Amino acid sequence: MSASKKITRRNFIQGVAFTGAAAVFSPSAHRAFGYESPNDRPVFATIGLRNQGWAITSKSFKFADFAALADVDANVLGANVEKTEKKQGKKPDAYKDYRKVLDRKDIDAVMIATPDHWHTKIAVEAMYAGKDVYCEKPLTLTIDEGKLIEKVVKETGRVFQVGTMQRSESGQRFLQAIALIRDGRIGTVKKVTCGINGMEGSPVIPVASVPEELDYEFWLGPAPKVDYRALPEMREGYGGGVPLYSNCHYSFRNWHEYSGGKLTDWGAHHVDIACWALGASDTGPSKVSPVEYKLPVEYKDGFPTVNDQYNAATEFKIKVDMPNDVEMIITSEGDNGILFEGTEGRFFVNRGKIVGAPVEALKDNPLPEDAIEKVYGGKVSANHTANFIEAMNSRKQPISDVWSHNRMLEICHLSNISMRLGRDLKWDPKKREIIDDAQANSFLSRENRKGYEINM
Repeated sequence: MSASKKITRRNFIQGVAFTGAAAVFSPSAHRAFGYESPNDRPVFATIGLRNQGWAITSKSFKFADFAALADVDANVLGANVEKTEKKQGKKPDAYKDYRKVLDRKDIDAVMIATPDHWHTKIAVEAMYAGKDVYCEKPLTLTIDEGKLIEKVVKETGRVFQVGTMQRSESGQRFLQAIALIRDGRIGTVKKVTCGINGMEGSPVIPVASVPEELDYEFWLGPAPKVDYRALPEMREGYGGGVPLYSNCHYSFRNWHEYSGGKLTDWGAHHVDIACWALGASDTGPSKVSPVEYKLPVEYKDGFPTVNDQYNAATEFKIKVDMPNDVEMIITSEGDNGILFEGTEGRFFVNRGKIVGAPVEALKDNPLPEDAIEKVYGGKVSANHTANFIEAMNSRKQPISDVWSHNRMLEICHLSNISMRLGRDLKWDPKKREIIDDAQANSFLSRENRKGYEINM
């Protein structure tokens, strides 16, 4: 990459930061900034393109040019290369192996939207390759992976945005909720309930032939080697149709081998906002208790005894002892969203509404004009990528940094461990380990399959 290209990309990033996100979103944004040439904009690549991978890519064309895309499914890769070419007028290079993306010196940042079990390996290797990183939530498969990512971010100085968009582009109501709490509108917070919905179990899923377009061995990657399983019924509308039940596309979140069920899916959104509101983004709980829960298969010593059905919890009620005697409940029951209860009131917030007496009272007693900006730490970016690029310019971490994300995700991971083992877990938030429980602590990490170790 020439020195002139480096300068023009830097100027683009500064344009976003200094002009403000609002200007970037207008239809004439590129003309206003004078960035008609691809050389004037930062160069991105996306690794993992199904569903959310395309979603974050398509939202980023305003701010960056995509030089490369990578996916282990040839059909998904080809379709997204075609869509990207139509969007930006230039065809990106296509790779099955993400390492070829990391070898490219012209790529400034990567966006990672693979299944969760791949996140840490790709993210760490990307940072060591000199790339800034945007990675989808949940960031990690285990708690120790989070510690490793923090170490590498600090060591390399790379900018790292986690894709928890409730902190910005889908988060205006959530920012208002935090502002209400910080302004004392419900007094002292005593309880917060995160409704994240449950999930259905699956029938027995038979071994099936691997689709011709899919490199299933590479899809498994760091995870244990197992047969591909799928039922013939198709789920349309998800990247062109995938099996209704499988241990791969779409359904990977329902298997502990690749993800953490609803606890790390929706939990990564609502528990994050709850911790942010409580001022607990740099600490953790003291105890996690599985009050009620249902696992879809039998477990022994924390591991499922069968491998032909979904194994993540389908129903649950988890009690979490948070700092300052706050009780957090994570439940599959009720409305999806967050209920805050304090000594002087309560209110409920989700992506569609914010309701309750403290909200109604804003008509006569509005929040201070700068309340939302104080929560966000400055002018609110209506696009998560814009915030990422602002951070790339300042070399400061963005609104969804790895440290706050990992602290809240520890609660979700511990909740899953507590259900798998069927007991309460006492947590040391300073040492970041489970107290007096060697077996439970063994679940804080997971060894990558041979040949898929993290290259450091």
